[in-house]
Amino acid sequence: MVVKQISIFVENKEGRIKKAIDTLAKENINIRALSIADTTKYGILRLIVSDNENAIEALEKDGFIVKENEVLLLTVPDRPNGLNSTLAVFDEKGINLEYLYAFVSSKTDEAIVVMRLENMEKAIEALEAKNIKILETEDIKDL
Repeated sequence: MVVKQISIFVENKEGRIKKAIDTLAKENINIRALSIADTTKYGILRLIVSDNENAIEALEKDGFIVKENEVLLLTVPDRPNGLNSTLAVFDEKGINLEYLYAFVSSKTDEAIVVMRLENMEKAIEALEAKNIKILETEDIKDL
């Protein structure tokens, strides 16, 4: 049920994000989704990619600090307030949302949301009880 995301720690300097993206491109690794959070000194580039193992190896070889962690990929209605219908499930169960980012795909009528939650197991149970579609790693290839 969970998908592995990679997080790349990048210095907040000109060209560092481009270098990370170039590293992945050289290895023919496709980025399916991304988000960046930054501070004055560094940023965290979060990615869902086509090949985590090779991405991590290539990035570390190029001097980047990379971490892999688990996230949930969900489909949500692509309409006003569609996200809130899903977030309400977490509120009902007292599950803390750490962060999220979203994207759309031309291959589905729904938006796709990447979420990191404080209690992933409890979140999965709550989502399944409401019949909310959770995507698998294999689904990423078709987005």
